[in-house]
Amino acid sequence: MGESGEQGRDTPGPVALVGSGEYLPVMEETDLALLERVGGPAQARVVVVPTASGLEHADSPRRWMSMGLQHFKRLGAQVEAVAILNHDDADDPRWLPPLEAADFIYFSGGSPRHLVQSLAGTRAWEVVRGRYEAGAVLAGCSAGAMALGGLTSSPRAMSADQPVAWLPALGVLPRLIMFPHFDRVVHFIGAELLERAVRSAPPGMTLLGVDEETALVRLSPANGAAGAAGWQVMGRRGVTVFGADGHRTTYGPGATLSLRLS
Repeated sequence: MGESGEQGRDTPGPVALVGSGEYLPVMEETDLALLERVGGPAQARVVVVPTASGLEHADSPRRWMSMGLQHFKRLGAQVEAVAILNHDDADDPRWLPPLEAADFIYFSGGSPRHLVQSLAGTRAWEVVRGRYEAGAVLAGCSAGAMALGGLTSSPRAMSADQPVAWLPALGVLPRLIMFPHFDRVVHFIGAELLERAVRSAPPGMTLLGVDEETALVRLSPANGAAGAAGWQVMGRRGVTVFGADGHRTTYGPGATLSLRLS
């Protein structure tokens, strides 16, 4: 096991919110930086979890697991895939030992709603949350990142004639609402619907847009329960933060910012 268990039970691990590009070469630098936080590639144990793709064709979860295994092996890490595809799987005891030993847990993309419904209240999620709170890295790409917030919605499910439906997410970052693929989201839903979604976000929530092939990474948690944490933009593009008045601020690669998402 890597160093995550030595960081202290009261010190949550790093978090990576990835807009797209999980397991691709463009994300290698980001994932190497995260591996270094838990003892380095030679020591860290990684688990890749394809749950968000559980409603897709059977080849999709297999593809994400294969890509994750190949990616982290290239980086020199020990890696295992757990085939948790639904709520029943998440209570299956055979998947618990890999998660209990994990220093780095990565949720790939698909449906944020399916990921939340599959994991909420399960033994697997209890273990994942415990490992993160003990210092393990928690990473999610696209739907995998959306589900880590306090609320989530599917841009593809939004409709011009219906209110935006914000659904409870897994709550690792309870003040967060995230849009992945943000540099393309207007092509998915249109500018008007995006603005309506931003305006409808409940008070106290921070809405972030993370571009494709980009990650927003928290390498260390906040100092104190009410404090803001330091985050860094990694990858090729940018991250957009929406203020309370809907004003946008965009940060490019390498930029650092302070956010209170917990």
